[in-house]
Amino acid sequence: MSATVAPEQILRELAQLWTDSGKQEQAEGGTGVLRACTMTLLVLAEASEDLQGLGETVAALMPEHPARTIVVRLSGAGERALTERVYSQCWMPFGQRRQVCCEQVEITASDAALPDLLPVVLPLAVPDLPLILWCRSTRLLGMREFGPIAAMAGKIVLDSAAAPDPAAALARAKAIAAGGAILGDLAWTRLTRWREMLSQLFENPRNLARLVKVSAVDVEWGGIHAASAWYLGAWIADSLVSVGVHPTLSIRRAPNQEDTLRVRLTGDGVAAELGRQEDRMVVTLDGASQCTNLPQPTDYLLMREELGIVRRDPIFEKALDSAARLANPTANGAEK
Repeated sequence: MSATVAPEQILRELAQLWTDSGKQEQAEGGTGVLRACTMTLLVLAEASEDLQGLGETVAALMPEHPARTIVVRLSGAGERALTERVYSQCWMPFGQRRQVCCEQVEITASDAALPDLLPVVLPLAVPDLPLILWCRSTRLLGMREFGPIAAMAGKIVLDSAAAPDPAAALARAKAIAAGGAILGDLAWTRLTRWREMLSQLFENPRNLARLVKVSAVDVEWGGIHAASAWYLGAWIADSLVSVGVHPTLSIRRAPNQEDTLRVRLTGDGVAAELGRQEDRMVVTLDGASQCTNLPQPTDYLLMREELGIVRRDPIFEKALDSAARLANPTANGAEK
């Protein structure tokens, strides 16, 4: 391992960074720099990604979730190599004169150097604070080196929708959750507004009474929404079963290959539908429709929500288990 990526050297560079920042702020007549940290955020991303966009996402997260951020850029095949640099992310809270700053470490690692990553990253984690792993690399999820890295984390966040094979990604997510770590899947997080709207639709006592008449749930998806469709269908079906309703469930790809997600609940005297149309959600009940804003969720909005969840979510875990079975029926002894 190169001495340039020895963890003690990185820690010295971080300490010097704060010393230099404080001196510069005082020289400019400021009131010093406040060091903020509530967690360690470890981000694993391919070097080919838009790292400027990723940097902007991380910077936007810091005011609400200040962290020592370690971004690992995966350079792929090549000689065994690790490099690093340290810097800070600062902002000025409204109405104050003192800057608030967070530490950031960027490490570039080839695939051959992945076994060296654990002894570098582990000492950099802030003691007595949670370590959150955001794995943006779907390739790394399938590699044996991912296991030891993931074992460091109290929570792992991934995105099944970004995987080339979403069904396999859900099976992998289920296995990770079974290992004991708190898991977050951005394919599920994208459904927060959907679940809220569907719940609100049946808050009305009259509509709630008709819920027991639902006999069929149909989910239609296109584009990258396969994983979210399985999650949505699983959550609705499980919720209905919990109140004694056992509808048929159909999850299928949209015939025209459009980028869409739509769900219909039908039965004797009840017909409800939720569907996305560009940046709007159209909610239809018994032929009457209403629209509400539904902007495309950014990585910032999704991660802001996930970083606020620090405990196991039994509703998500049940939906994950059911979604993985729906997506991989032959793995459960069923016919496709």
